[in-house]
Amino acid sequence: MKKIIVIGSGFGGLSIASRLRSNGFDITLIEKQPDLGGRARTFFHEGYKYDAGPTVITAPYLIDELFSLHSEKLSDYVNLLPVKPWYRFLFDNGEYLDYGDKLSTTIKEIKSKYGNDNAKSYIKLLKHSKRIFNKAFTELSDEPFESLGSMIKHLPELVRIRFDRSVYRAVDKYIGNVNLNQALSMHPLLVGGNPYSTTSIYLLIQYLEWKWGVFYAEGGTGKIVDALEKLLDTKEVEIKKNTEVRKIILKNKKVVGVDTTEGLINCDAVVCNSDPTYTYNKLLGYKPNKFSNNFNLKHSMSLFVLYFSTKRIYKDVKHHTIIFSKRHYDLLNDIFNKKVFVNDPSLYLHRPGATDPSMIQNNNDTFYVLAPVPNNLSNINWNERGEELSSIIISTLEDKLIPELSKNIVDSFYVTPDYFENELNTYAGSGFGIQPIFTQSAYFRYGNKAKETKGLYFVGASTHPGAGVPGVLSTSKVTEKLILRDYGNSK
Repeated sequence: MKKIIVIGSGFGGLSIASRLRSNGFDITLIEKQPDLGGRARTFFHEGYKYDAGPTVITAPYLIDELFSLHSEKLSDYVNLLPVKPWYRFLFDNGEYLDYGDKLSTTIKEIKSKYGNDNAKSYIKLLKHSKRIFNKAFTELSDEPFESLGSMIKHLPELVRIRFDRSVYRAVDKYIGNVNLNQALSMHPLLVGGNPYSTTSIYLLIQYLEWKWGVFYAEGGTGKIVDALEKLLDTKEVEIKKNTEVRKIILKNKKVVGVDTTEGLINCDAVVCNSDPTYTYNKLLGYKPNKFSNNFNLKHSMSLFVLYFSTKRIYKDVKHHTIIFSKRHYDLLNDIFNKKVFVNDPSLYLHRPGATDPSMIQNNNDTFYVLAPVPNNLSNINWNERGEELSSIIISTLEDKLIPELSKNIVDSFYVTPDYFENELNTYAGSGFGIQPIFTQSAYFRYGNKAKETKGLYFVGASTHPGAGVPGVLSTSKVTEKLILRDYGNSK
């Protein structure tokens, strides 16, 4: 039986462990932290629990597959609750738009606030999104791209769907209202991209959400992690927590083991859910030889996330509220390109109690609010600026959405880009790996299989097809195909 080590227990690591175990491989999962989940782990603070990361669950069949591979059902482990609406968009002029749940309701909402022409244009945009979805997600999301030729054969259809446009420009071709355009082009920010530079291929997320809906795991996203941990444990996957990999051991350009804080572990192959740039730099000690995979790649922005609970229950606040700053292009340019501290951030507020009453804890409301910020190539000293940004965020929420917030907070803490760099080992504290621009997509992303050595593979946000929960889960399907091709089924 072939022995495979999986480094990192984010959704990518958990999903590849499940898939490879179902094929009979001997799997050891290694995690630096005392708990599993990576970006999707759970924080516990002063008697409250908080989702650390992703809270939007789409394409839930990809999670269910990880259980059905073992003749199990996701629903026996965790309950997924529909979110209604998916998002409330709150604009600087005080307007808001409730988006998602029922298409007819959303179209009616757009029509009532932005006119019949924009409502019709939105339907056309959604049809365009479906065309992109059918190509980029249905056909290509689990296809390995190991050569430039494997990508070039799809170029005619990519040209037809205008991959060269940014998401913002593509939406702007249909939508004639600035606020609505900002709302409908926001999805790249959920996967680490700037709407003004992310390839319009990522418009597929529009249709993907409508196809399967948006869900939240009852009890928090960490319940999905717990369910996968329980599944892997029952299927005899060895899980090593509080164990950090210090080096991937090679012999004659072949992976033979990993050196960890708990000692050396021999293996036949390694799958890294760890950040690829970090992996090459720290665990391998050399640059990848694939021409697109080098340390000049553009990495995503980072995140400042404030977690808090309030003694007042804010029943009128939706599950996901996106608050747009007065600035849009210039703000994103400051974050992605200039990499400077911003004091007028756009915000993404998560209030799980709107969907899941169990997240009203100790009779208090629980939240997190996320602000996109520059990654650590900015050299911002977050020990000095963290409290400043926290105060700005609380003041913004109090002014625009949550009255008397400051005097109702009973618990709070925050994480900065330093958390992503030091705790999650991401390059420069990037929140989503490399950016989803076209020149870093498919073959141009980090390879799901390393070119330099035998037995080294990758899953996660920086590999094909990319970030976001469906993207990361799909990376494991690509990598599974490559491993089965190289090693066969171990059953």
